Amino acid sequence: MTLHAAIFYVLSAVTVVATAMAITRRQPVHAVLYLIVAYLSTAGLFFLLGAPLLAAFVVIAYAGAIMVLLLFVIMLFQQSPRELGVLSEWWPATLLGVVFLAVAVGMVFKDPGSMIVLQGNGVQPRDFGHFVFDRYWLAVEIVSILFLVVLVAIIQLGKRREAGTEGIEKCKM
Repeated sequence: MTLHAAIFYVLSAVTVVATAMAITRRQPVHAVLYLIVAYLSTAGLFFLLGAPLLAAFVVIAYAGAIMVLLLFVIMLFQQSPRELGVLSEWWPATLLGVVFLAVAVGMVFKDPGSMIVLQGNGVQPRDFGHFVFDRYWLAVEIVSILFLVVLVAIIQLGKRREAGTEGIEKCKM
């Protein structure tokens, strides 16, 4: 088995395990954090397979923007603060994080003089942009409208919550 295949299988296993952990968690914040690990390992797979632009899109759009938005919504609607769990609840996340970090360090700092070469295909961003916007322009526009609707809905829900708490504070005086 080559180093390329070993890294691929480890990242694939991290993706599957993190997704399974996200599905089985009762705490929504824990589920979101496991989803972030799954997205990061998916980005590692894309990078390994020769699509660094797609890997950057996954990190920026999904692991960054969408997960932060989802965490904001969870925190907005959470009624009472939760206590930190016991250490036995932290071991799966710690294990997945350590495995992901080891694979990422191995990909970045591989020995340049080694006989193992990580070969990948390269796609120019211009070619990727032409492909997406020529064939899937309608899907891109629909997704952008959905993002706009979600953003407006979150702003409105936040304003309603602030308005509701102001009325309660006035009644207490």
